[in-house]
Amino acid sequence: MSILDVKALRKEYPSFLLDDISFSLQEGQITGFIGRNGAGKSTTLKSILGYCHANGGEVCFFDRPFSGNETAIKEEIGYISGGFDFYPNKKLKAITAVARSFYKQWDDAEYRRCLSLFSLDENKTPAKLSAGMKVKYALTLALSHRAKLLIHDEPTSGLDPISRDELLEIFWDLKEKGTTILFSTHIISDLEQCADRILYIRGGKLCADAALTDFRASYRLAEMTAEEKDRNDPALLLGCRGRNGSYTALVAADHAAKICGNVAPADLETIMIHLEREG
Repeated sequence: MSILDVKALRKEYPSFLLDDISFSLQEGQITGFIGRNGAGKSTTLKSILGYCHANGGEVCFFDRPFSGNETAIKEEIGYISGGFDFYPNKKLKAITAVARSFYKQWDDAEYRRCLSLFSLDENKTPAKLSAGMKVKYALTLALSHRAKLLIHDEPTSGLDPISRDELLEIFWDLKEKGTTILFSTHIISDLEQCADRILYIRGGKLCADAALTDFRASYRLAEMTAEEKDRNDPALLLGCRGRNGSYTALVAADHAAKICGNVAPADLETIMIHLEREG
């Protein structure tokens, strides 16, 4: 089942253009949205959800156009921003009471289950929560109205490694239950652990939409001496970088046999770094 379909999404700013963004999300998959800061990740997510007005394109959730169905669709979506701010001095139970009023499908039993699961005290205020606990509280609100799609904008940003690992475990559990997750991040190691697919945006354009394993398999990392580098066709060396007399470059898997030097599999972070250098 298609959970989200985005076609030719466009958003114009005086100094930035989000251009022709198209992709689909399938039920029960985790999709990582990657790209350097300012590439257009947050703009894409906010445009999809109507938090900023897109200049063109079509967005459908659950086979329904977002335009004209926004209220009903948002009943089935949970959106969490890594930079979110709750009322810092209001108790969680007061914030929950307001959130509950927006959702017809609110499940108080699920809310209580999540409070217990995440060890949240609803008598505390956001000001007394760590960054990781704030994310867990936001996730609690999303799960309490039975969201079928979770959209996270940098949810692991600022979290310590233990809290990030706990959040990824939650993602795995939700996926097993059929929840679809789209999350943007610049912590690439998180994606290596949990993502089924990746969307890679660069300069406002989507330059990759693929299964994570397929994307990784399409590249190799070449490690070369200066002499080996000079013997290679420079057109085959993507994002070549040198340090202390040795060089690395990304190479298309189809061209790996043509390369002079040591060629090995590349992880996602290495691929992204070299592609960004390629410009």
